[in-house]
Amino acid sequence: MESRLDFYKASPAAIKALMGVEERIAKSGLEKSLTELVRLRASQINGCAFCVDMHTSDARKGGETERRLATVVVWRETPFFTDRERAALEWTEALTLVSHDHVPDSVWQAVKPHFSDEEIVELTLLVSAINAWNRFAIAFRKLPA
Repeated sequence: MESRLDFYKASPAAIKALMGVEERIAKSGLEKSLTELVRLRASQINGCAFCVDMHTSDARKGGETERRLATVVVWRETPFFTDRERAALEWTEALTLVSHDHVPDSVWQAVKPHFSDEEIVELTLLVSAINAWNRFAIAFRKLPA
């Protein structure tokens, strides 16, 4: 596979806008470990090799265990994630696959007890951002280094 376009060079203003969103996410109250799990799970669903590689590496650097990283894809079937992480992963899946079920009430009910209203907005921004990055990386075939 060959990269199609360096979107960083092609439109620095577009990337600057996305980086502004990332700056807001970094200032949110969401735990760094949680943000990496969310980014990894959305990237897995979207099939973004570049982002899966990057967020697995970033999570590892942040102290995430190999066991948890290997089982994010099957998080429902493992005991390795907290209730808060499970709620975030379920929210991530529902938003990433929004055309399937339009974020059912059951998912809302699952996330609501574990996050404040502000955190739910920040989590939604995080999921939206990684989905945007995935689309850039997939469309232009950004390859893992």
